[in-house]
Amino acid sequence: MSANKKLLFLPGDGIGPEVMGQVHRVIEWMDRRRHICFDVTEDLVGGAAIDAQGTSLTDETLSAAMSVDAVLLGAVGGPKWDNVARDIRPEAGLLKLRKEMDLFANLRPATVIPALAGASTLKSEFISGLDMLILRELTSGIYFGKPCGISERDDGTSEALDTQRYTSTEIERIVRVGFEIAGKRERVLHSVEKANVMETGVLWRQITSKVSEDYPSIELHHMYADNCAMQLVRAPKQFDVIVTDNLFGDILSDCAAMLTGSLGMLPSASLGNADESGRRMAMYEPVHGSAPDIAGEDSANPLATILSFAMMLQYSFDDSDNADLIKNAVSQVLARGLRTSDIMQDGMKLVSCSQMGEALCMELDRLAA
Repeated sequence: MSANKKLLFLPGDGIGPEVMGQVHRVIEWMDRRRHICFDVTEDLVGGAAIDAQGTSLTDETLSAAMSVDAVLLGAVGGPKWDNVARDIRPEAGLLKLRKEMDLFANLRPATVIPALAGASTLKSEFISGLDMLILRELTSGIYFGKPCGISERDDGTSEALDTQRYTSTEIERIVRVGFEIAGKRERVLHSVEKANVMETGVLWRQITSKVSEDYPSIELHHMYADNCAMQLVRAPKQFDVIVTDNLFGDILSDCAAMLTGSLGMLPSASLGNADESGRRMAMYEPVHGSAPDIAGEDSANPLATILSFAMMLQYSFDDSDNADLIKNAVSQVLARGLRTSDIMQDGMKLVSCSQMGEALCMELDRLAA
């Protein structure tokens, strides 16, 4: 990997700045021990940007995000901004980033680290060894469909409308990513929709079936979203790669997250199409939220954000060696019994956010020796 890759860090709100600080530690370690350098700049997004700039994402920040090699985001939102205008709310800035950067492919792995098998609410025999990937379409569907809004009816009641909308092109490109990823894993793909009651589900199933003809070695299963939710808690290890739309992907990935024990452990990557030079826009972020109730307490779990950085190394910079090194260090730190409060278990040692970051760097030193 060439040196001085340009990164934009958007710490955001709540615990975002705290967990992002531990990624800075890992980057400093890589500079010192692996001689890999990054040019890192920081900017505001979400509530922090509303407070300072009057909007959750400025045009300047968006331009910066589109010009760097990759973006790492912390978290956005919190009750402080519940009553701001909908078009500038913290989440609107995040949605605009995804849409304008055309980050249509959201990769959310759900992997059970052996040391955390006991942290899941499911019995260990059901989740031990779990390693699945949920691929969520991220720039269309009901979160972006028009018309939408709340209106008053003639009878004095209110009516809310959201529109679920997909084109065949939007479906095909995310499904092809699913087949490509499945081909590099266990060669099994579950396509999830609601073709029994939704027209978008009918089209989704039609397009997926047609695309599957180009991937004869991949075993394709169609599944309704409600059944998929049930199967995730009944027999999760039947899944390897799940591809689904924006709404179902949002819900199912959070369900899968809790199979692993904590939202605080799960990373994600949002990728666009590669251009002619091979460069693709990409943003990486933990699946967890801003957790404003513990912001500033140095108690947040930084591992999901650190693992998101590892995904950045793998997908944006083709550096699987260092990505694997970081993932191994996370596993080893947890195997030694260190826990932040969200994954605390009896007999383990409670550590702070900064202590977890320090322990991880010490483990990286040991593994790299």
